Amino acid sequence: MRGRQIVLLLALVLMSCSKEGLRHSGRPSGIDYYYGSDLRHEKIVLGERLENPYKTENMSKAFASLYPTKADRVDIKTTNLYVRFLPADEQQYERLQEMGVEMLDHPMDYSISVDGDWYHDPEIPETDVTWQYAVVPAGFDFPDDIRHEVIHECYLAENDPQTRSLDQDIDWQAVEREAYFLTGNADRIHEPSTKAAAKVKPSGRITIVDGHANGGKPFGVAGVMVSCNSFVKFATSYTDRDGYYSMSKEFSSDLRYRLVFKNERNFSIGFNLVLLPASVSTLGKSGPEGVNMTVTRDSEDKLFRRCVVNNAAYDYIGRCASSDLGLSDPPADLRFWIMHGMEASSAVMLHHGAIVRSDYLEKYLGSFSSLIEFFLPDITIGAKGKDEYRDIYSTTCHELAHASHFSKVGTEYWNRYILYIIESFIRTGGMTYGDGTASGAGYCEIGEMWAYYLESRFYKDRYGGNFPTFGTSYWFYPQIFRSLDERGLTPADMLAVLKPEVTSKSDLKSALILACPEKRTIIEQVFSRY
Repeated sequence: MRGRQIVLLLALVLMSCSKEGLRHSGRPSGIDYYYGSDLRHEKIVLGERLENPYKTENMSKAFASLYPTKADRVDIKTTNLYVRFLPADEQQYERLQEMGVEMLDHPMDYSISVDGDWYHDPEIPETDVTWQYAVVPAGFDFPDDIRHEVIHECYLAENDPQTRSLDQDIDWQAVEREAYFLTGNADRIHEPSTKAAAKVKPSGRITIVDGHANGGKPFGVAGVMVSCNSFVKFATSYTDRDGYYSMSKEFSSDLRYRLVFKNERNFSIGFNLVLLPASVSTLGKSGPEGVNMTVTRDSEDKLFRRCVVNNAAYDYIGRCASSDLGLSDPPADLRFWIMHGMEASSAVMLHHGAIVRSDYLEKYLGSFSSLIEFFLPDITIGAKGKDEYRDIYSTTCHELAHASHFSKVGTEYWNRYILYIIESFIRTGGMTYGDGTASGAGYCEIGEMWAYYLESRFYKDRYGGNFPTFGTSYWFYPQIFRSLDERGLTPADMLAVLKPEVTSKSDLKSALILACPEKRTIIEQVFSRY
């Protein structure tokens, strides 16, 4: 895995957008949101192993303790299996996900001495996928070729409707609580203020502050998954656009909460220590009522950056709707990587087939063609030096503009685009976009004109003021799209003509005149300036 990463990172550098533009300073003042400020986002440190209250035998004992006269009539049978998988590679991990298996990289029946975002079993080489822990139905059909071990047979009452219907007077939440007491986990039981509060569906709000928008007031971290669990009992929910979430299951014990950066708008943000499709940020341990948390620039860097990229992508995809900008959506199942140690960003679209499917690139890149893996990124966000929300926001919009363009033109066009950049980078000794003279320069010209323009448009719409000058110092001219925008053409009008045959500025001019004949004079005037 590590060797593949090294080759991939080289290619990402070659395909990266070197973002020039604004750099800002200053932090929002007067904000004190304590919750989560003491959380670590590095490696999880395990404590002692605990007795799992949801083991079938423990739930049976708890039931008999509370309902001794009914124990002979209610047969508590295993509903779920607590298992661990050891995928041999990313493809096996992906197959498990496609089967609906939700996995954690750390065991569920241990206390957590130090919370964090990831764990790697010390007996597994760091270059390999670590053990993945999951809860599956009792009748789960395990793949023959994926190593797995059943740790416990478990009973989860909510997954056994037949048993629950046998006697409506049975309080299964009380049975769970009794199981916690019998297994020595009484300290994990949340003591409610009233009997009615014993059963709680966790809910709350996850927000973030952009010091230069919304008057510095928090707004929602939108569409992200919130996951919580106590031992093998899990619940998940997606936040709405304002950051509110509500679980469907009831709990009476303290829970561990986390953000899983797999968004309901069909994109994910990876990776943690290893190449995983969706990064995890811990929200810590709290009661069953739920967690409310506000992320600011003073929060841990990885958490802050993940939330900003999440919101930028959520906003961008929403604005692609016909009722707004009317743009082509980026491809579904879009995969982001946030590269905390790199400045440059890219839209390599590897997960959607770019680069690795072209014979001529195989000849040029050699072993790089073998990188057709499930976890390759589509978009990389270089986060080094980007401390402000708006810096990360505009960069993400730039790369998503490329992704919308990719949806229009496909992989063959994108491969030629990437090939030009790689060859020019080498030929010119490091110029990101070359000098515009080599064969294939038109692919780069059109792609970067569009991305820098749309980045500027999104930035202006969010933060106000004049059009930013992103990209105007290069040899191509995003000013063309900006000027057309200011004179009445919409982003949808412009993207509509960016078809595979438009590979130069002259092609673009002809396509715009053909598509918008009523704007011919304006189009000719703008192109004559650049």
